[in-house]
Amino acid sequence: MRRSSRLVLVAVLLTVVAAPLRGQEPAVPRATPLSDATIEAFLLKAKVVKKKTSKKGVTGTTVATLSDGRLTHDAQIQTIDQAQTVFEAGAHTELNFKDTYRFNIGAYRLARLLDMHNVPMSVKRRHDGKDGAFTWWIDDVMFDEEGRMKQRPVQGPNPERTSKQNYNRLVFDELIQNRDRNQGNLIWTKDWTLWLIDHTRAFRLGKDLMKPDQLVRVDSALLAKLRTLTLEAMTKSMGDVMQKDELNAVLIRRDKIIKHFEDRIATRGEAAVLFTM
Repeated sequence: MRRSSRLVLVAVLLTVVAAPLRGQEPAVPRATPLSDATIEAFLLKAKVVKKKTSKKGVTGTTVATLSDGRLTHDAQIQTIDQAQTVFEAGAHTELNFKDTYRFNIGAYRLARLLDMHNVPMSVKRRHDGKDGAFTWWIDDVMFDEEGRMKQRPVQGPNPERTSKQNYNRLVFDELIQNRDRNQGNLIWTKDWTLWLIDHTRAFRLGKDLMKPDQLVRVDSALLAKLRTLTLEAMTKSMGDVMQKDELNAVLIRRDKIIKHFEDRIATRGEAAVLFTM
């Protein structure tokens, strides 16, 4: 399915008039885009007609083809829900480690609260006797971040837009303290839109920013949304999949992100720090 060149939610723009996914039959043509409600209902209720284990990632990801009789589309299914007091990965040791499907859903809902539309819709649904996240599969994929770095020019046809998307991604990853971001879960579609996927190891409880020196610029609209983010709003939107300490940690980091950019604006000026998409 095709997208507009604007950075908006795939669930809003995708229509069923476009080419099908590999291995799928063409869906029935529609005159209007699929609404959020339609996408959500599809992810929650559509029948799983085929599935396979993803070759990438370490969190037991399944790629499934779903159909409701009218629409056929792929989804990512993750049911992992693990917690360890001490997690060791080589030389790295982490306390209070979590790897859970809940965070895929939380990342999507938080992105929507911030009016970010490049985290695909993810819903909570039981699968094979387990609660899990069903996440809308991104279409028209051009390559992941590793593939982008092999391109010439690496910034694509609109370097300014590419840079701005990366700046905002860095802000979002600091907000959710995503320590597991890698080139494989940064996806570029054919319109050079950056999509952020696979957040099962995000939402750590750390209060400090991971790499504040990378927070160089920010979309003025995103910064404004960060200022208005409240515990009440997050609890209403995310409370069924997120714990209170996880939400409080988001707000603590949010405050530090805002202060970081306020300090940069004070020393460098708004024009050097803020931008519009």
